[in-house]
Amino acid sequence: MVREISAGGVVVRAGAEGWLVAVIEPQRETSVPVASGKRNSQKVLLALPKGLVDPGEKPEQAALREVREETGLTVTPVRKLADIKYVYVRTWGDQQRVFKIVTFYLLRYQSGNIDEISPEMRIEVKRALWIPLEEAARKLAYKGERDVVRGAQEYLKSHSEV
Repeated sequence: MVREISAGGVVVRAGAEGWLVAVIEPQRETSVPVASGKRNSQKVLLALPKGLVDPGEKPEQAALREVREETGLTVTPVRKLADIKYVYVRTWGDQQRVFKIVTFYLLRYQSGNIDEISPEMRIEVKRALWIPLEEAARKLAYKGERDVVRGAQEYLKSHSEV
């Protein structure tokens, strides 16, 4: 079985009504988690920004890069949140089963404008947007990412200095 290592982030910033989180709407769903056996039926699929760790790159560095590429934002790391592990079947090319580990970090917004991304990234990302953190656990398409967001919420409740 093929293995993939990825990293991504829960990017937060303070808003007038509370915490906001940066999410992306991918251009298309490229894989089906084996556990669910079917695609999510939401009209708008929202996910956290993430991507493959490049050779020689540390997961935290990959998370910062992927967030910048997929959202247009520069961020500061706060802490590692969790590793999500799952198996999916590639729906392109070889149809192989892939064991994937995604390391997620809690990241604080530093600068940049959401959705100001390169034209090349539009192949992967339809749009990036801010949504209220309290709504993210209901709006994200993937269970593992919803769990990670809940972990970020818990951390933020007990760490007001963030």
